[in-house]
Amino acid sequence: MRRRTAVLAALPLIFAAACGTAQKSDSSASPAAASGIKVTGQADQKPTLTFPAGKPSLTSSSQKIIEGSGDPAKEGDVLTAKVTVFNWDGKENKSPGSDYDQGKSEFVTVSQQLPKALYQALEGAKPGGRVLAVIAKDNLTEDQVTNAKQQGTDFTTSSQVLVVDVLARAPKAAQGAATDPGVNGVKIVNPGDDKAPTLTTKTDAKPPKGLVVKTVIEGKGPKVTADQTVLAHYTGKIWGTDKQFDSSWERGEPSTFALNQVVKGWSQGLTGVPVGSRVLITIPPELGYGKEGNPQGGIKGTDTLVFVVDVLGAA
Repeated sequence: MRRRTAVLAALPLIFAAACGTAQKSDSSASPAAASGIKVTGQADQKPTLTFPAGKPSLTSSSQKIIEGSGDPAKEGDVLTAKVTVFNWDGKENKSPGSDYDQGKSEFVTVSQQLPKALYQALEGAKPGGRVLAVIAKDNLTEDQVTNAKQQGTDFTTSSQVLVVDVLARAPKAAQGAATDPGVNGVKIVNPGDDKAPTLTTKTDAKPPKGLVVKTVIEGKGPKVTADQTVLAHYTGKIWGTDKQFDSSWERGEPSTFALNQVVKGWSQGLTGVPVGSRVLITIPPELGYGKEGNPQGGIKGTDTLVFVVDVLGAA
């Protein structure tokens, strides 16, 4: 699939930092208690912050506010979370955005490419937990500080405060007993654990005329809705030729898709699928790339597309 969208980010500056190299602090992030910020409210509700009087701290720090339960997050994990950001300027300390206000969640990857305090806050975080990170200029490069100022945030006189409520930690692959999808001409091998399934579409059988969605592994999570963004691992091939045109597995990380911005076969096929599922989708040309096809991907206007998709999260 080439019609991909980036993960929804409530904090363009901070998550943009993950695309470059965030500056490492000289010392480990200190407990945020040193910042004097008080956080109140339950982990499933928008947090309320009380800031200390006077100038903001210009030193990055992190703190676990609510412990949560389950497996702790580690490097490379993708978390479904709700993020609230505050501009700590020592004056109004306003919140420019919160996922709670938008009624959405988002995906956050635990990566050392994030600002150090944010990474340290997320590492070890558990579902149901809440963490806080103070992001100051000591965690950013000079270019990031300059870019932030152009966007209206001056890290020479203020800091950003992130409160992240962790909703879930995405699995690496769909887990559970696999069943044969029963589509003539298509074969799936499910090796189990966190390994990628193998999809084979070499066949003389005629492709289905309409959209076909078959469950291979049934997930236990909530059903995906048409307005959500999904986190998925997938392999895509052309019916009959076994030609692979795309695979997130080969890139080594799952992809995110806003279902209202992908081909109709994907949006229709994944809507209603429980998170944690593995599904087989066959998409006729009219629900794929249409008569024009996708020359860049080697897809003709008459090709039926076949995907095996692990739905790892929805936000």
